[in-house]
Amino acid sequence: MANGNGKSLHGLKILVIDDSKTIRRTAETLLTKEGCEVFTAVDGFDALSKIADHQPDIVFVDIMMPRLDGYQTCSLIKHNKVFRDTPVIMLSSKDGLFDRARGRIVGSEQYLTKPFTKDELLEAIEKHVRQ
Repeated sequence: MANGNGKSLHGLKILVIDDSKTIRRTAETLLTKEGCEVFTAVDGFDALSKIADHQPDIVFVDIMMPRLDGYQTCSLIKHNKVFRDTPVIMLSSKDGLFDRARGRIVGSEQYLTKPFTKDELLEAIEKHVRQ
């Protein structure tokens, strides 16, 4: 199914990492409807094995998570030569300048404030995943 600009997201593999079940479920529902293959992880440790297994096209990661936070997770992804070109979008309930800057330092491509809209999610995917 194509969205507004005619580009299909069908078949894209997307990893959503968030300790909130609600956020994981919301993103999964929205993206599955667009034809994406969605994987979810509850934290950074859970995510690292899923990244290796599924090799997603793009990763959405919450900043505030137990054990391994979003910055650490993003940094680990970007330091891995296999996955360093995988776009990472930070998710946060705070819209802080410091958070945005810190996200850029660890290599994230974009920063979305929760709750995000379907359009924001899809725009981020279209902007960073080369079809």
